[in-house]
Amino acid sequence: MRVSDSDVVLSVIIPVLNEAEVLPSLLAELATQRAECQDLVEVIFVDGGSSDASLSLIADSGFRLLSGPRGRAKQMNFGAAAAAGSHLLFLHADTQLPECAFERVNNALRSGLWGRFDVRISGDAQMFKVIAWFMNWRSRLSGIATGDQGIFVRETTFIEVGGFPDQPLMEDIALSSLLRERAAPMCLRNKVETSGRRWQERGIWRTIILMWRLRYLYWRGVPAEQLASRYE
Repeated sequence: MRVSDSDVVLSVIIPVLNEAEVLPSLLAELATQRAECQDLVEVIFVDGGSSDASLSLIADSGFRLLSGPRGRAKQMNFGAAAAAGSHLLFLHADTQLPECAFERVNNALRSGLWGRFDVRISGDAQMFKVIAWFMNWRSRLSGIATGDQGIFVRETTFIEVGGFPDQPLMEDIALSSLLRERAAPMCLRNKVETSGRRWQERGIWRTIILMWRLRYLYWRGVPAEQLASRYE
């Protein structure tokens, strides 16, 4: 049974597009986390047009499922607009949360405006530990978070900055830049675990070089629409 909107403290928003492979473990983890959290939590999946078993898996879980416009930024903004919580957590479908994640987010947002978790990368490659260390270190120095780190924010602050900029790539960096103007992020050392599949599929070093090049070009002012074609 869905709780009253007025009782929800945290809304977890997850964009999906053909994520049937990773959804079973995510759904089980979310159910456990919500059952253990003392605050009231709603989980919202926003589908961008999946053609695999994603929709049936989510429907069977009992979590809230919305159909929105395709595009990660669009889907997350769509979910946020429908959310009832005063706190928002944006989560990728291939990311697993640490223990007591919902309570940690709510506690952090009672004193801060926004933040993110540290990250580890799943997979056998030893290089993943190095990549994750640099991601966390860079984020602390720059005040910029990536979607892999599980960005969380007060709902009022999210509205004030206009949500995720409507762009096909780097939407997490763009949002972080807006939020950083309001306050430095709260960097939780508890680690989310994100999948190393894109590094393994494309090659670790090739992916590292590609992502650094794309971020550099974005910093230089190249439109995200142009970068998205290079990313694909």
